[in-house]
Order: sequence, then C-alpha cells, then structure tokens
Amino acid sequence: MISKETARYSLRNLKQRKTRSFFTILSIFIGISTIFLFVSFGLGLYSYVGELTESSSADKVIIQPKGGSITMFDSNVQFDDDDLAAIKKVPGVYDVSGSYFKTVEVKAQDKRLYTLLFSYDPKKPLVMEVSNVEIYVGRELSGDKKEVLLGYNYGVPNKIFPKPIELNENIEINGEKMKVIGFIEEVGTPQDDAQIYIANDYMSKLFPDDNLSYGWIVAKVDINDIEGVVAKIEKALRNERNLDEGKEDFSVQSFNDMVEGFSTALNIIVGFIILIALISVLVSAVNTANTMITSVLERVKEIGVIKSIGAKNSDVFWIFLFESGFLGFVAGVVGVLIGWGLASLGGFILDNLGYGFLQPDFPLVLFVGCIVFATITGAISGVWPARNASKINPVDALRYE
Repeated sequence: MISKETARYSLRNLKQRKTRSFFTILSIFIGISTIFLFVSFGLGLYSYVGELTESSSADKVIIQPKGGSITMFDSNVQFDDDDLAAIKKVPGVYDVSGSYFKTVEVKAQDKRLYTLLFSYDPKKPLVMEVSNVEIYVGRELSGDKKEVLLGYNYGVPNKIFPKPIELNENIEINGEKMKVIGFIEEVGTPQDDAQIYIANDYMSKLFPDDNLSYGWIVAKVDINDIEGVVAKIEKALRNERNLDEGKEDFSVQSFNDMVEGFSTALNIIVGFIILIALISVLVSAVNTANTMITSVLERVKEIGVIKSIGAKNSDVFWIFLFESGFLGFVAGVVGVLIGWGLASLGGFILDNLGYGFLQPDFPLVLFVGCIVFATITGAISGVWPARNASKINPVDALRYE
C-alpha cells in the first residue's frame, strides 16, 4: 500500500500541476453532479410512489374511458348509474361510486378564471380515497347543498386569487353563489390544487340540462383477488354495454397497476438519464488517463531519479495510482456538493411552482456511493499509466530528453 511519504509526494506533484488537475477534476465532477441530481429526484419519486402504494388506494379499481384520464374530458363514452349497478353486482366488489367532471367559470375578489369542477358522493368518497387526499381545514360535503370544497391553492395568497379564500366565504361557480366549507390538502400540482369539489347530487342541479356522464368510476374490491375481480368487472360491463370482447370502450385498472406502470416508465427515464451521465463519466475517465499519461511522459527523468535512490516499481506505481484516485475523490466530493445544491434548489423551485411531490431524496448511500464511484473511476483510469511508469528503466529514464 502507499506510504505517507508517497502520498505527500503525490499531493505535492498535483499542486504543482494545479491547472491540469483542475480541468481533470472538472471533467469528472460534471458527470457525478448529473448522476447525483437525477438519482436524487428519481429516489424522491420512488418514495412518492411507495407512499401511494401503501395508502388506502391499494384495494381500489378505476374504470374510465379507454385511453386513460386524458381522454375522459372529450370522450363520447358515457358511464351512467346502470354501469354502477352492473359493477356493484360483481362478486368481490364491496362498493362503487362515480364522479363527474366539468370545466366551470369561477368568480371571486373581482377576478374570473376557469378550472375543473370535480364531484363525488360524500357517503362513498372512494374517488377521494384513490386520489389519496383529505380535507385539512373545514368539513365534508353534505349532499345537494350549495357548498364546495376548494383545492389547497385557494387558501394561499397570490396563488389563484390575490387574497386567500376564507372558510364560509361565498364564491361564484357558473353564476351560482356557493359557500366554501373546507379545503383539500396539498396534492402537489397546480392543476390538482386548483380544483373545486362538490357533491354529485348538486352537480345534477348545477347542470340540469346536461346529460351528465361519470368521468371516473371507482370500485372497492377484494384485495386478495384484484386480478380476478377486474376480469369480472370487464365482463359485467361488456354485457351491460353490449360490447364484444376486445372492443371495449372502457379500461379497468387496479390502482397498483397504474402505479406499476408509472414505476416502469420512471425506471426507463431514470435509467436513460443515468446512462447519459455514465457516458460523461467514461469520457472523463479517458481524460484522466490522458492526463496521467502526459504526466508520466513529463516526469520520466524524475521517475529515473527516485528509482535510482531506491524506489521500487511498486512505489512508482502507487504514486501515479494515488494521484489519479485522489483526483477522482476530489471530483466526487465537489460533484456531490454541487449536485446536492442543484437538487435542493430544483426541489425548492418546483415546490414554489406547485409541484410539491417532485422532491429529491438524499440518503447517505447516495453521497457515499457517488464519491466512491468517482474515486474508483479516477483510480482505474490511472492504472495503465501507473503501470507503464513503474516499468521505466532508471538508466534509460536518466538519459531521456
């Protein structure tokens, strides 16, 4: 192993060549910072997904127009109470409820805006459970009264209105004055935190001339046989809607299936980004190897001198290996610090923009792993130059010009 004297000698050489050392460190820490940045956000998203998986949503099944939630606003697919009844009869289904969605005009404090009005059955709040949100101030809806729950951002100044909306304050929805009875806890996205919630019964009164159709149907099912219940729901809906198998205009997904699909997409995205960062680190390793090769060529006579006064091949090998490994270590520390700073800043900005769920996670293993990875990368890139340096003949080295 390397001695203290050899380590001091190596550090003195790096200090004398500080410009070259700086650019070598720069090339490595950019890649390490990138890896740290994206892995921290990826871990944060995995934690968020884990929280959802462990929530009360695990026993829920979601039925929506085929194509997913994006198409439910402009789809011709109609879900009605007959569909609810058909699903309710399926063995393994304990409860079922639907929700309406409408874009509405909201007026308050002399300001007008358009947002999503979301309705559910307060007696069967399955849709709220699958969304994993609760009321943090106020009370639950009580039926067909002119009362609403507001998303989190309505209670924050300058998020939606200049002043926060207060409990028991009235706001206008499509010209109807309605009483604010509570606020939903923060979801983490501007769209979700700007939604307004009313009871299904009052949605029918607010839009008496519309042929309302459920945008979502949520069923609470036997958690021990979710796949079997999903298949039975699909069959029941096909029969109710007179559809052939394979020609369904709806999709039935368990909440866990949706989470797994999101996790798979997340794995691909994070993996691709890390691959790009690893390519950057590989290029940095080549640059480090080039730096060490140049250092060996510049110090041939120096190597001859230290060998002639008794240094062994292993001593010379460890001198150059320590230098490359130390450059990697410093690059790792700097890269981790910069990556941590950028990730923290990014999390702060995203939180202020309303995307509170997009927060980085900083486990100790991420810090240590990135530094160790950078150190090993630097050391490996210096193995070949160090080996060549250790084999230099001292006589030939002293004659080298």
